[in-house]
Amino acid sequence: MNTQEIWHFISTQGTDLGIKLLTAIVAWIVGRWLIALAVGLMGKVFERGGKIDATLANYLKSVVSVLLNVVLILAILDIFGVKTTSFAALLAGAGLAIGAAWSGMLGNFAAGIFMQVLRPYKVGDFISAGGVTGTVQELGLFATTVITPDNVMTVVGNGKVFGDNIQNFSALPVRRVDCVAKVANSVNPLDAIARLKPVIAAIPNVAASPAPDIEILEFTPEGPKLCVRPYTHTDHYWQVYFDTQKAIVETFGHAGYPVPETPVAYRSAPAAAR
Repeated sequence: MNTQEIWHFISTQGTDLGIKLLTAIVAWIVGRWLIALAVGLMGKVFERGGKIDATLANYLKSVVSVLLNVVLILAILDIFGVKTTSFAALLAGAGLAIGAAWSGMLGNFAAGIFMQVLRPYKVGDFISAGGVTGTVQELGLFATTVITPDNVMTVVGNGKVFGDNIQNFSALPVRRVDCVAKVANSVNPLDAIARLKPVIAAIPNVAASPAPDIEILEFTPEGPKLCVRPYTHTDHYWQVYFDTQKAIVETFGHAGYPVPETPVAYRSAPAAAR
């Protein structure tokens, strides 16, 4: 290429190329500044809300930053006349394939985001969710770690947790402890109730309001069955449960109540035919 041809190229296309290059540089600088501004504002919103875990907030900021940078690069390529339609279609196809392969993980991830925002439970709560009952040790991006009452660490996918019923036993100040006491037919159940009320109310960690419920639950052949239901915080559930059982035994023993027995009907054998 001789000097005349070079000068002709510069005079005809060089100016246009220079303008495009300058435009691309400006677009890159302004775009990066806008992306940093948007990600920074997102981080401030997360911090002010206080409902999203710091790990999840950083992850979301990183994802948004990558996506915006990809859009910026496609826009710059379009300035130079590079057709980005096929490139975008390739990215979309790859995303669809990855999404199909990781549908379960993506479902758990999406459920984890919703739970971070909605907060049906938090670390330390005693819950029943996804077929598991126990204390929440960790609410992660993809799974929830629960320590069951028999001290077994159980990891449940967030998708299963979010798609099932969630019971949070720590959400309210107190929960009811259900116990049953049976007295013999010869015992007046009202006397048994009167004896139990002050004893159950005096058990450590039993809530004064609501007061314990002690009523006749049903009648059985052995005798009346009483429901004994004190209220306590979930942290003291088992202590109150076992102390209530002991109090029932001690109270009925001090009262001298007989042990309930199943009535047996005796029948005489038919006389032998003569």
